[in-house]
Amino acid sequence: MDEGKNQEDRKSDEKIMTSEDTYNEIIINCFRYLGINSLYEAEILTLKEYQVRMKAYQLKRVDKEFEMHHQAWINNQVKATKEVGKKPVPIYKTFKEFYDYEAQVKEIHNPGSYKLSKRLRRLAKLATRANGKEGDDG
Repeated sequence: MDEGKNQEDRKSDEKIMTSEDTYNEIIINCFRYLGINSLYEAEILTLKEYQVRMKAYQLKRVDKEFEMHHQAWINNQVKATKEVGKKPVPIYKTFKEFYDYEAQVKEIHNPGSYKLSKRLRRLAKLATRANGKEGDDG
């Protein structure tokens, strides 16, 4: 019984958002997160565009956090040592052993190194056909 009462208390503490509250939250998010600087620009966004932009923003944040954590991991790895005899020595003797820049660039320039998923290829093909840029045989 006590548990039910706690839920009731929590419900009474929650603020019910009005449509004006929601509107203000969207406008604030546009200014704060989406790089939109004018009220007009924020107001002409469709709800779909707003949602997609907010999701993209959240994914950018996750990407940034990933990069920070990856950098911390790399900083740890570059300091890694191994025991040779009784003496610790660096695992990587040169920067190139740690990271081969030239190999990475070469991989990017390698034809076919970037492949779209089957679904994206199919969608791109459909879009090309819809735009009349490809014949019926493609």
